Amino acid sequence: MKYMGSKARIAKYILPIILKDRKDDQWYVEPFVGGANMIDKVDGNRIGADSNTAVIDALQFIRDCSTPKNNSEYSELDYMRDAKLARSNCSISGLSSYALIAFSFGAKWIGGWSRGKNSKGDQRDYVTEQHKASEKQKPLLQSVNFIGCGYSDLDIPPQSIIYCDPPYAGTTKYKDDFNHDEFWQWCRDKVAEGHQVFISEYNAPDDFECIWSKEIQSGLNTNSTKKGVEKLFIYKP
Repeated sequence: MKYMGSKARIAKYILPIILKDRKDDQWYVEPFVGGANMIDKVDGNRIGADSNTAVIDALQFIRDCSTPKNNSEYSELDYMRDAKLARSNCSISGLSSYALIAFSFGAKWIGGWSRGKNSKGDQRDYVTEQHKASEKQKPLLQSVNFIGCGYSDLDIPPQSIIYCDPPYAGTTKYKDDFNHDEFWQWCRDKVAEGHQVFISEYNAPDDFECIWSKEIQSGLNTNSTKKGVEKLFIYKP
């Protein structure tokens, strides 16, 4: 699923590093699963969690249902109705959760209806585009255990491989505020418990080591024309 901060472009670089020493039946866990564009490229035991339960609802909808095929099946008026309900904290469907991410500008939660034109100058149908992408992703999500909760509340199987893609410091805000200091301490604690922990970020505290980096154009940066250096960190006490 299209989602802000997606790691789809760098998955081919960092997954071989993350999974290098993975054992048979070892769990792979993502506490910040987002659009599931990393976990859908991993097999075996998998847990994908997110504090934004609408993200989890949307992923389960992709996995278990048929997404709208075009903007005749789901229109901008439908989007506006669902956005109003969501902002009022009303209960919404899996379809609505999916739409308020997949059809939003920049794939940001309730970021406004996506608009744009293709190379021929015609209006793009983002509903059709996302339907095609979702149909490709659907079979890759079938065995993922999706859980709606914050990273610190997630029950993680012993000696798991944990990949974290938290909200980056100094970038576009997600649905909720994020305490970065508490997160880094949580990573230290998980390593002490016997897990392998990998973190994507631009920067990290001094006791974390960068094991991979690459310059990537990122919409997360507050200056969208500026490239950021994506990095992968591990804790090195």
